[in-house]
Amino acid sequence: MNKTALIIKREYLSRVRKKTFILSTILTPLLFVGIIGTVIFVTVKNIRNEKIAVVDPNGILKANLEGSKSVSYDFRNDIDTSNFNTKGYSALLYPPHTGINQTNNFKVITEKSLSRFANDQIEKDIARALENNIIADSLKIDPRRIDDLKKQAELTSVESVKKGELGNSTRSDFNLASSIGYLTAFLIYITLFVYGVMVMRGVMEEKTNRIAEVIISSVKPFQLMMGKILGIGAVGLTQFLIWIVLIFGISSVMMSFIPAEVLQQVQAQGNQMSGSSAQTSEAIKTIANAQLTLSSVNWPLVIGCFIFYFIGGYLFYAALFAAVGSAVNEDAQDAQSLTFPITMPIVIAIIIMINSINDPTSSLAKWSSIIPFFSPIVMMSRIPFGVPSTVAYWELGVSMVCLVIGFLFTTWLSAKIYRTGILLYGKKPSWKEMAKWIRR
Repeated sequence: MNKTALIIKREYLSRVRKKTFILSTILTPLLFVGIIGTVIFVTVKNIRNEKIAVVDPNGILKANLEGSKSVSYDFRNDIDTSNFNTKGYSALLYPPHTGINQTNNFKVITEKSLSRFANDQIEKDIARALENNIIADSLKIDPRRIDDLKKQAELTSVESVKKGELGNSTRSDFNLASSIGYLTAFLIYITLFVYGVMVMRGVMEEKTNRIAEVIISSVKPFQLMMGKILGIGAVGLTQFLIWIVLIFGISSVMMSFIPAEVLQQVQAQGNQMSGSSAQTSEAIKTIANAQLTLSSVNWPLVIGCFIFYFIGGYLFYAALFAAVGSAVNEDAQDAQSLTFPITMPIVIAIIIMINSINDPTSSLAKWSSIIPFFSPIVMMSRIPFGVPSTVAYWELGVSMVCLVIGFLFTTWLSAKIYRTGILLYGKKPSWKEMAKWIRR
């Protein structure tokens, strides 16, 4: 077997067989879902119902102030600041120029601070009540009629359709594309750091333990470097593929709990869920609409490009991290100073990515998605918006070709540094010294 293949096999198997790898690979998606579910559950359970006593002798609010699940209102004349808490009320609401409140604002008197949800809800309820009161007194129109008209207007949605897709039944969702762009770009961003540093540390350990001296006697330095890079990269790719399978599996299980008639109703009504069905909860409507929107994404393209840019970006930067690892001895501070120029383009790519999601067709986004230092992150933030509608075929092709050329160049550059630095001890490394190794 080829010596490089043996090194790849050794690096791969030594890592995937570890209990930490198995547990982190399987538990990470479950932990992620569990954290989100726990946060939602705790947030919902902590939203308590606040009872508000309202002092309203003139009847300004009584006709139109409606309560909700988080806030309820009672109109009492025997409640004041001395007894509202003992009678089981969380707060006392005074309209302007009423009782002890002689200001132009509403006053909510409490003994303990209300939650942010309750404060926001009270403001909304008061604004709605005053609006309905003005409509009823000034326009002589039933406010409920206005509400019905608003609901009819809200049923109309604005759908972004690209030229050439007017006859397509799928729908484009900017928020969904943005979310996928953020997720895939940040995954690659994390990968470049985690697995790049893993390569660097692996090279440093072999060098400081003098294991490299023994290995170099049997294989060429270039073969050793490529074996470590490809072996650790295969570990990362395996982990991400398992995560993708687990995430889709968990999503499928969650979606299976949605009744089939609900999904049929969604599709029959033009992707809009009727609000008049008492049997269908708001949560099921949201999940059903989310499933319908997710089905419009070109997942084979997104996943295929993600794998390519994951591998390409990793190989591009891992070679540079390996070169730094070969030049460093035991001083961690030297490693940090040498990796700073390598990590800066990754950080800049994240900044550009945020701009490219806001405007995926800008000149900055286009050219940054072609430059190999930025393309793995920036291009993945643009692809969910559509190919070729947002990312032209030539842009995607040129970006991929440039990334492959960039990987070959960084590999050649790093190999020149690696073959000298891996056997060099006791000398403080510097970029100037490493440049001399390249020119040899």
